Amino acid sequence: MSTTEVLEAHLAGLESVLVCFSGGVDSSYLLAVAHRALGDRAVGFTAVSPSLPPEEAEAARALAARLGVRHRSVSTHELDDARYTSNPVDRCYFCKTEVYGVALAEARALELASVVDGFNRDDRGDHRPGRRAAKELGVRSPLDQLGFDKADIRREAKALGLGVWDKPALACLSSRFPYGLSITPDRLGQVARAERAVRAMGFEVVRVRHHGQRARVEVDATEVPRLRTRWAEVDEALRACGYDEVELEPQGYRRGALNGAKR
Repeated sequence: MSTTEVLEAHLAGLESVLVCFSGGVDSSYLLAVAHRALGDRAVGFTAVSPSLPPEEAEAARALAARLGVRHRSVSTHELDDARYTSNPVDRCYFCKTEVYGVALAEARALELASVVDGFNRDDRGDHRPGRRAAKELGVRSPLDQLGFDKADIRREAKALGLGVWDKPALACLSSRFPYGLSITPDRLGQVARAERAVRAMGFEVVRVRHHGQRARVEVDATEVPRLRTRWAEVDEALRACGYDEVELEPQGYRRGALNGAKR
């Protein structure tokens, strides 16, 4: 059996699933294979809140439509929880408790047997307090269970013809804030606008780290020289978004850059 066929057989054994679906490569691949295995008994679930850029929510809806998959976009309310908005080191636990709780309620309403997510073997190396919520609520992670890493997923997604197979990773906007700096809808919107402005200049991998009135811009390390040549435009664009200071991260984008500092 091929790698995808192994996953397909595993998902078929679950009988019916709600797939937590952000539109990234991991969850897109999982949803596509779930649809192959289960047809209408596989449903995509996208949690919509201010921490998800609006264009990502729309992209998820569009991809689900192209795949012919049943899809639900449902509002979640993690920003109503002060334990989340105060932005502690375990912020993601409170977020995922809300998101997975809503997903489970949606699964029950649709009479689906399991909730699954796109967590995979490579994600184990990152700081992910949300995994505790997944375990507590019984959310399954088939990609991790079967030993898939990111390279496997991208390769198999490409073989299936999924256009997102090489899409850069995109964590929620709350990951742009140093721990302890409170998260608000206005601040999330400011980050979303700032990143949209830099992406519009042709940079695919973009993180705008929010340090109050100071923004620190990360792009792929190979793109840092080009970012320097556009710096006057970047600085102007981010000041228009409300930042008083704009800095370039000379090392480029590093996954979990604010996790190491724990500040």
